[in-house]
Amino acid sequence: MKLPGHDAIARQADEHLVTHRIQLPRRVVERPLRQVSKRLAMALFVLALTTFIVWIDRDGYNDNTDNGVDFLDAAYYATVTLSTTGYGDIVPASDSARLCNILLITPLRVLFLIILVGTTLEVLTERTREEWRLARWRSNLRDHTVVVGFGTKGRSAIQTVCATGLKPEQIVVVDPSSKVVDAATTHGFAGVIGDATRSDVLLRAEVQRARQIIIATQRDDTAVLVTLTARQLNRGAKIVAAVREEENAPLLRQSGADAVITSASAAGRLLGLSVLSPSAGMVMEDLIQQGSGLDIVERPVIKAEVGKGPRDLDDLVVSVVRGHRLLGYDDPAVGGLKATDRLITIVRVSRGEQSTAGTRPLPSE
Repeated sequence: MKLPGHDAIARQADEHLVTHRIQLPRRVVERPLRQVSKRLAMALFVLALTTFIVWIDRDGYNDNTDNGVDFLDAAYYATVTLSTTGYGDIVPASDSARLCNILLITPLRVLFLIILVGTTLEVLTERTREEWRLARWRSNLRDHTVVVGFGTKGRSAIQTVCATGLKPEQIVVVDPSSKVVDAATTHGFAGVIGDATRSDVLLRAEVQRARQIIIATQRDDTAVLVTLTARQLNRGAKIVAAVREEENAPLLRQSGADAVITSASAAGRLLGLSVLSPSAGMVMEDLIQQGSGLDIVERPVIKAEVGKGPRDLDDLVVSVVRGHRLLGYDDPAVGGLKATDRLITIVRVSRGEQSTAGTRPLPSE
């Protein structure tokens, strides 16, 4: 395997020394510029309304300068009153003007102040709410799935596991690109922005408490480093990694990956099969696409199937998982099925239909 030298790795790490953060899914909100424009329009409306109210009752006000209140004086009085400046040069003198100040001007002053400080309060409230959400998210996150890389492979892997009933709340995406993480959060997944080869980034994704880790990076050397780091942080998680070159697969397994999918060779074999037999290629493509048509699923043996042979079942059994061994359907060592066995079967699933409980798809590329 061709790994870059230590200097290249160090430079790559320095390039990714950006502020990594956790990003949770959130509701779609208005753009900040639109929010500010609305607040400004509301403040101007309150100012214009106050000016109009003062100008209508202008005879009830005294101006210490010229003993008369025109429209400009009304606008001036409204401005200094709403901003709580209050120079005292224009004051309400009549009972009606004072009553108007009590019932109308004072509520408008309070409304004006709320509009002005509303943005600051909203920012503080949003920060507090976001910190609370992060704390609750960390405390509730258990046995989740961490997906490193949200490219084509990562998205396809998430689509496959979600087709079996895994909730989006149980998926955490790790990617160095903020735009990619934004795309992940729009789909309802939590995201961590940062370099997954760094242990502190994986710890933010709570990888130490994850049940399974999917590594779908663009480079094979990055996949090796992520696998080493993830296995060091979590000894019991199932790690599935994808590599481009088949010669790098053994190194991924030595690094701690439980299963390694070779994308380039798998695509090449599918191309060759499609050339030799287009129909067989269509069947294989149907098996790879999870959630419709033919799917490969793993399910437990039910009570009525105990003691029977794989060929005696209604389902099309491909293999039998017994302990840590994977036995073919025609392996003489299978004999009668046991209650602790699991079956790998081919089933037909309608589009939008989830696999039955207790089943899970096989890793596929």
